[in-house]
Amino acid sequence: MISQDSLISFALESLGLPDSTEADIAPLSKRGSGRTFFRFRWSPQDSAIIIHYDPERIENTYYADIAVFLTERLIPVPRIIRHDPSKCIILMEDMGNIDLWSYRQKDWEIKRTLYQKTLVAAYRLHNIQEDLSCSDIRLMEGFNAALYEWEHKYFLEHFVKGICNIDIEPKMMAAIENELHQLVKRLMKAPPCLVHRDLQSQNVMIMDEKPFFIDFQGMRTGCAFYDLASLINDPYVYFSDEEIEELLSFYYVLSGAALDWDAFRSFFWEASIQRLMQALGAYGFLSLKLGLVEFLRHIPGGQNNIIRASTYVQNIPMLSQLLLECKGKTETISP
Repeated sequence: MISQDSLISFALESLGLPDSTEADIAPLSKRGSGRTFFRFRWSPQDSAIIIHYDPERIENTYYADIAVFLTERLIPVPRIIRHDPSKCIILMEDMGNIDLWSYRQKDWEIKRTLYQKTLVAAYRLHNIQEDLSCSDIRLMEGFNAALYEWEHKYFLEHFVKGICNIDIEPKMMAAIENELHQLVKRLMKAPPCLVHRDLQSQNVMIMDEKPFFIDFQGMRTGCAFYDLASLINDPYVYFSDEEIEELLSFYYVLSGAALDWDAFRSFFWEASIQRLMQALGAYGFLSLKLGLVEFLRHIPGGQNNIIRASTYVQNIPMLSQLLLECKGKTETISP
């Protein structure tokens, strides 16, 4: 583990500050990504964020280059001040402490404006048209059938079995696997684009009433609806059905989608099922395998959202039954 003195020296050198500068470094809350965050402050007005990352998680090594790539294309992300891959340290612009999640209890008029701004930024990301094979940017493997199916197994292993303690009998498992296979086939028909991959409220910082994306190291090609599901069906923030429809309609009009509205909505709700299975699987893995028990409190929100999404998706009766059974097994988990 690198020392805080080494991190301070790195930051001072990167900022061109003398070694005698009085500076303070404070650890920030843990995230489930093999990275440690610190706020480095060298005056009451001036600060930056230091990230020390585990290179064994390959996506962590992509973060700084992706940030530069997005900045050059006017996607709102923190500015990278310096990256030293040999030391696995990144120094970047400090976006403050206020994220989109911080507004979860605000009136709809306030939330709507911020979410619409976030959707505009997401659309700009989704609308990057260049041939990425001709660039030096490194990305995780794009969404394909194998990745979608991996998320299903992640959900079944770490949430259904790990959290809910349910062993699915073979006949029901075969039916669920068939339903999920058909779901993947439908999602694979959505137009591909660049996606954030984890576009939930805690990964959108708000500064001067403008959104900035963070934690985009998992960016890849995929389905824009996965990002929309991550943001609008976020387990961390409750939206009414009417609010969901309003935000989804805003993006639909903004994007000038070639799809008709019913097809667009269907893609959204199916992607919501997919995304929420991944999220619930992650809560099980992080809490049971990594000991980050704070993620347990997000399970009720994730379950409520995936059960609601299942009512909008046809041809998943066995999965819907499983989701309700899981709900009954987790009633004692507090939000």
